[in-house]
Amino acid sequence: MSIIEATFKDLKAKNEAALIGYITAGIPTPENTVDIAKALIRGGVDILELGVPFSDPIADGPTIQAAAHQALDLGVTVQKVFNMVEEIKTEYNIPICLLTYYNPIYRIGIEKFMKMSRKHGVDGLIVPDLPVAESKDYKESAKKHNIDTIFLASPATSEERFRKIEDATSGFLYIVSLYGVTGARSSIENNTLNLVKKFKQYSSGKVNLAVGFGISKPDHVKQIVSAGADGAIVGSAFVKIINQDLTQDSMIQRLEELATKLKQPSRYKRI
Repeated sequence: MSIIEATFKDLKAKNEAALIGYITAGIPTPENTVDIAKALIRGGVDILELGVPFSDPIADGPTIQAAAHQALDLGVTVQKVFNMVEEIKTEYNIPICLLTYYNPIYRIGIEKFMKMSRKHGVDGLIVPDLPVAESKDYKESAKKHNIDTIFLASPATSEERFRKIEDATSGFLYIVSLYGVTGARSSIENNTLNLVKKFKQYSSGKVNLAVGFGISKPDHVKQIVSAGADGAIVGSAFVKIINQDLTQDSMIQRLEELATKLKQPSRYKRI
């Protein structure tokens, strides 16, 4: 059992869902990322998702796209992101996933990328632009190095395709809650809640289901957990705070406070 799977198991034993917090590595400066990650963990984030900056992040909305471009301008590289993971792990033994597009993996080489990931403490990988049908070598190498492969299912995913995605997934399956790109929304639509329930019915129960895209408020977390999700993924809400012109202390305080508020409803009893 991987550390990600063990985390979900421990949370379920306490009748909790996982709060998964996303930040773009390297913003507002590369030096801040580790302190920001620690603030989220102190606030209650159970699993950390670090975004590797990429020049064309097709699945991301304006907030995270801007953050990625800012990080690239600041000289953030894959190696620097690995170093951040290692530094966070010296203080917190929390599961850390990287969200990266496939190009950096291809450029470095699949096997070398997996070795580097394992060496620096990466526990899972999310690659939005890698289809399951083209992931054989990637999955084999990840399994060899004990790294979870987290694939995505969207509102357009059929039951047949969902089962293929589920078979390829370990750690948790990332449910994209709506059509379009990432970004904070004011409310959760019934379609999203119905999607969670539908995928829960499709699922064999082999993997945990976590919902992302548009999750930004405590009430959102409460709703998707009540619908049956095993985890809630929050990104843009954190990145928006980071992008504000705040002092370091104020930014850290607000991030920790938001994480605490988002974690609380994950403890509600699920239907």
